[in-house]
Amino acid sequence: MQYTQVLEQLGLSKKEIAVYTVLLELDSADVTDIAEKAGINRTSCYDVLTTLLKRGIISKIVKKKKIYFNADDPKKLINYLDREKEQEYNKIEKQKNLIKEVLPELSSLFKPRASKPKVEYYEGEKGMREAYEDTLTADGVYYAYANFETMHEGLPNFFPEYYQRRVKAKILGKGIFPNNKTNLEQIKHNREEMRESIVLGDSSLTYSPEVIIYNNKVLIASWKEKIAIIITSKEMAELMKITFNLLWGGLKKDSKNLVSE
Repeated sequence: MQYTQVLEQLGLSKKEIAVYTVLLELDSADVTDIAEKAGINRTSCYDVLTTLLKRGIISKIVKKKKIYFNADDPKKLINYLDREKEQEYNKIEKQKNLIKEVLPELSSLFKPRASKPKVEYYEGEKGMREAYEDTLTADGVYYAYANFETMHEGLPNFFPEYYQRRVKAKILGKGIFPNNKTNLEQIKHNREEMRESIVLGDSSLTYSPEVIIYNNKVLIASWKEKIAIIITSKEMAELMKITFNLLWGGLKKDSKNLVSE
């Protein structure tokens, strides 16, 4: 990649890059010489130099009442980025504090439509991750029909870190899984991953999609087709929880199934 492309990605304009490059080559020069070599008019050149001074990547000195400009060591570009990062962080923190100040007022205006069901559609790996992130809002527990084999294939490298965050959020996962090698291996980590599970004894009873019931929501995810749907409906979620718990109780009584709590 050419250095001009990199400088553009740092936010420098074409004129700023031209002037900065000229200064690197000239070492020290006045506005007239810089403008001539950069191919821009003197007024524009002075404006560009002022901007570069503010960025902290050039400096100026006065010799015999005449101003000369110098390019600083290019290593200072790293310092410039560090300053930009810190300024952006401080800006966001300030905005967060401002939001916190007015949050009570904004919340008083908010009228949640709790009684109205909502359906949200997600697609692709990014969408699947976004949908799954929502399960970390579960109030203490979620219930799942899942298959680690297809989950890990659908979102490689996502779940180990997700399990850690779920544990940190103190959310218990209760899951019913088909009988396969991946599921049997994963449930060995139930204790540290805060999970209770039942693995079906009949290996012919298998499935690849996933259903998670939490709060007033139902997440349906097709790992092979890379689509997910989140249904927000208290009535539907309550019915799904009843169905899950009835099935859970029945499966626990069957000695063919592997129960891990």
